[in-house]
Amino acid sequence: MTTSSRSLTIGELEAGFSSYCQALRRLVSEGRDLKAIQRTICWDYLERLHTCLPQSYRSPKDLVLRYQRAQLTAGAQ
Repeated sequence: MTTSSRSLTIGELEAGFSSYCQALRRLVSEGRDLKAIQRTICWDYLERLHTCLPQSYRSPKDLVLRYQRAQLTAGAQ
């Protein structure tokens, strides 16, 4: 897991949630494998949000699977 040089607060992580999801979506669209994605900052931040607030945020692994399914569905049409 990648650790950032600066620790963000939960509020800061929540504020950046859409950006982290966008970065994760881009990594999936580029065809990166899960191990490579798990070494990114966006994965780390999304994992922190899910760990602290699991009722509010999906796990990054769930998001990757969702984005992969969406990509397959879009490719099949």
